[in-house]
Amino acid sequence: MAQGSDSNDTSYKSPSPASRAGSSDDVKKVMRREKNRIAAQKSRMRQTQKADSLHLESENLEKENAALRKEVKQLTEEAKYLSSVLSSHEPLCTGLTPTTPDLIYPSHHGAFHQHIAASHYQH
Repeated sequence: MAQGSDSNDTSYKSPSPASRAGSSDDVKKVMRREKNRIAAQKSRMRQTQKADSLHLESENLEKENAALRKEVKQLTEEAKYLSSVLSSHEPLCTGLTPTTPDLIYPSHHGAFHQHIAASHYQH
């Protein structure tokens, strides 16, 4: 048998004008799909990067929060300690309980502060 004489032959045939228009549509479809695939891939990549960035930020904020909570605890303990020291010192301190009118209504404001500061460090 000669080539091209069989009706079931699937060899190349010249496209008709209608099929040429269809093939350019097919090319456009393929190009559009490829462009869409690339855009979707970029979008997924950006989404993953954003999630990773948020995860790192979350971890850093949790560490910072833990450090701040620790600092608050330490400062609270220090405030309690200083409060107890002050409470035990108040009955002994003459600088905090003025006995003369000069301490209540000082004639020279700076002298009042100097007396308080001096008496604070003397005890």
